[in-house]
Amino acid sequence: MADSVLSSRLARLNPFKGKSTREDDKEDKGEEIDATTVAGGGHSALDDPIRRQLRVSDALRNYLVTHGVLGYGDDAGIRALVEKPHLQVPAWATDTSHPLPEYYISSSHNTYLMAHQLYGQSSAGAYKNTLSAGARCIEIDAWDNPDNKDEPKVTHGYTLVSNIPFRLVCETIRDFVDEEAAKSSPTGPILLSLENHCGAAGQLRLVQIMRDVFGDHLLTAPVHEGEMGQHATLAKLGSKVLVIVEHHLPDEEDSSSSSSSSSSSSSDDESEDEKKARQDYKDKKKSAPSAIIIPELEALGIYAQSVKPRDASWFSSPAGLANSPHHPLINISEAGLGTHLPAHAAAIGRHNARHLMRVFPKGTRISSRNLKPEAFWGLGAQICALNWQTFGAGMQLNDALFAGTAGYVLKPAALRAGGDGDLVAAGRKSKLRLRVAGATDVPVPAGRAAGEIRPYLTCSLVHPAGTVKRKTAARKRKEGDEEVTSPMWDETLEWEFDDNELVFLRLLVKSDDSFSSNPVLAVAAVRLLYVVSGWVFVPMLDLKGHRTTCSLLVKFEWE
Repeated sequence: MADSVLSSRLARLNPFKGKSTREDDKEDKGEEIDATTVAGGGHSALDDPIRRQLRVSDALRNYLVTHGVLGYGDDAGIRALVEKPHLQVPAWATDTSHPLPEYYISSSHNTYLMAHQLYGQSSAGAYKNTLSAGARCIEIDAWDNPDNKDEPKVTHGYTLVSNIPFRLVCETIRDFVDEEAAKSSPTGPILLSLENHCGAAGQLRLVQIMRDVFGDHLLTAPVHEGEMGQHATLAKLGSKVLVIVEHHLPDEEDSSSSSSSSSSSSSDDESEDEKKARQDYKDKKKSAPSAIIIPELEALGIYAQSVKPRDASWFSSPAGLANSPHHPLINISEAGLGTHLPAHAAAIGRHNARHLMRVFPKGTRISSRNLKPEAFWGLGAQICALNWQTFGAGMQLNDALFAGTAGYVLKPAALRAGGDGDLVAAGRKSKLRLRVAGATDVPVPAGRAAGEIRPYLTCSLVHPAGTVKRKTAARKRKEGDEEVTSPMWDETLEWEFDDNELVFLRLLVKSDDSFSSNPVLAVAAVRLLYVVSGWVFVPMLDLKGHRTTCSLLVKFEWE
């Protein structure tokens, strides 16, 4: 396929065109996660003990009988339908025989942070929470510790964020790997995206601490001799800890600084104090000297050496990146990457078929709002480093992509080596018909009475070409009705779209409030490639990524 045609199709992956509405922005927000959050990285679908206890309202039981799905009094049939998985990940998506660049990797940005990017607290527990939810690439910002030069610290530099010992972070990660090994649970490798701000002595301590704490878990040499120029397969990497080490190019561009300065205003609702803090952060970071990576630390970058490109040679030159390390990982902000889109989407897709890319949020996302990962997944970017501090739309889609997996999902064939980069099958359309029966036990917001909510369902089809929303009518309470928290809608929603393997559906139960914005009561997101056809109960989550006792009865039908 000619580049011009492919570029035209990939242009639809541009996440920077168009403006979202205020309602969309509110729907995209999540709430701060905590130690009991289970969702975000796909692990919420691995073992759901609450699913087996879900209640089915009398109205839904009658609906299933009326529509001939079950017989009257068929309690065993009801239980079987409740326990029937609504997702089934195809075997090819978790095949571990491919090289590392051919996978999407569940990834976290500023993993140590709790909540706000400039004022939040640092916590070693955040690493355990994030890994337990399914992250496989986590970030560590390491700094010299003036109070103890032998113990580097982890923090968000030039901010008011608290700090924690680098050693404690490593011990937390090691303990997680040990616990998973004891369960015989396949985790795949854990990637440490190490952002180094230490001097030579501090870097040596980083190396010594990692070798001491991780021991045999740490990958210190290629898994097979002679592989220095080739990527290892996921299977060969096993459950090792891999370090992504920075590699500084001559006159490199600091894409994080450039992205922060690319806009004087934020997409978030910033206070004046936040704007000042963000500007102070940018000024301090810009004036800071670049660290030179010592050989001992550089040697740990076996399969990933992070570079911030100074020009476009990494995707535009047949020779590739000038002065490239042996395994370059392009580390670039969403705004920095956006300057090359959509014009160079095809070339970037070809690069990402064979080499790693890490895309991280632009600097204006200080309240931990997220980038739109589906756009970058469509370019073949393996690592979309998301802010896991809140369970918003980006995290809901991340949970959907990695649902039921170990945090690694094989990219579509078009985005792997030998593919043409075209996710959209020419002239091939899909039609999804979603029959919405109703829900059971919709959560009621704190401070509200059940009779005050008017539940409805809004469903957003998230496609590289854009997002298309459909919704049911609001459920009004009538005299003699069953509880309004178990609404019946009995509606059919339809979408027609270009066939594509990276299409998602976000389902939000909301309340139609008369005098305020409509609050989100429960959420779920699915990758359409995984959904099971026919009638299924979809378990719903709250905005903190907790499981709830709410479920939604729907039927997926395809043409």
